[in-house]
Amino acid sequence: MGVHHDMSEALTIGWQTSLKPLTPAEWSELLAEFADGNFYQTHAYGSVSWGRTSLTHLVVREADIARAIAQVRQIRLGRWFGVAYVRWAPCARRRSETWNSAAFREALASLSREFVRCRRWVLRVVPNLFQEDEQASTALQVLQETGFQKDAATAAYRTLRVDLRESLEEIRRRLDGKWRNQLNAATRNGLEIEEGNDEALFRRFLGLYDEMMSRKRFETSVDVREFARIQEQLPASEKMRVALAGQSGQLHAGVVTTAVGDTGVYLLGATGQDGLKSKASYLLQWRMIEYLKGAGCDFYDLGGINPEANPGVYHFKSGMGGVEVHQLGRFELSPSEARRRLLHWAERWQKALRLWRRKIGR
Repeated sequence: MGVHHDMSEALTIGWQTSLKPLTPAEWSELLAEFADGNFYQTHAYGSVSWGRTSLTHLVVREADIARAIAQVRQIRLGRWFGVAYVRWAPCARRRSETWNSAAFREALASLSREFVRCRRWVLRVVPNLFQEDEQASTALQVLQETGFQKDAATAAYRTLRVDLRESLEEIRRRLDGKWRNQLNAATRNGLEIEEGNDEALFRRFLGLYDEMMSRKRFETSVDVREFARIQEQLPASEKMRVALAGQSGQLHAGVVTTAVGDTGVYLLGATGQDGLKSKASYLLQWRMIEYLKGAGCDFYDLGGINPEANPGVYHFKSGMGGVEVHQLGRFELSPSEARRRLLHWAERWQKALRLWRRKIGR
């Protein structure tokens, strides 16, 4: 979709910038070089969630070293209009190095030139940065100086982040007392844990997830089968980690996490009726802390919180010794205010249509 090319006329002397679709293997090799790489920037996530033909890949190099990268989703809306969407990127922190503000700026400028100035599209960026990060103020300044505006109508991602850089003993000490008591009780219950990244484990998790959703009878925007399809396409180095806890052949609970980059993310969880009594979820979450720390992650993102809409899940997650953090949010750059407003109007209309169809379906 659109024009893909090498942008040899880089915006700043010393940078070499390219924007073209890369193969899954090529992109995975690059993504592995970045500490702020993440699940939402994997080729498999983009291919399954958005469609492989919609993807293109920005690479900003300095002396043949990739300093910033971003997987971009391209959505064409009619002949002359579209949206370029970058989720949790540009990545600009190579492993064992500090965040590179100059490369971040060059990535944003390159995206702006291609999609906003050349194509006249709207460009949307959700950086993988939190207000509490030390580089947050610099990133906000770069976004402002490159012309981006924060989309105040879109709620920013809010989560709890557990620091894994200290010893397991210290991490366990930081657990809330009641949470730690539940973990101790689960440990005494003799639960059997299976974990790995194969598709058979994921299918068993799906069965437990379906049972839980049937019991709770609430709607969710999460398409768990989409995650299963992503798992099939992910290379071994990026596959999600599945952990199941059970007893006597009966599953009690399951969790699914990702360890792409230096921050593990809790993606999916399910608890069966038996698991409510055995406290299996406590044991699995502690096991994931052990796994992610062993995999070299510095943090564990507990997958989002909403104390008002989902107080039970918030109460469970808040006992794990994490610190509440808030993502910078979604930023937009548009060739004109009229195009930006037109896009927002079209999205509101589309959302209303989906809700109406869902209501009619019920």
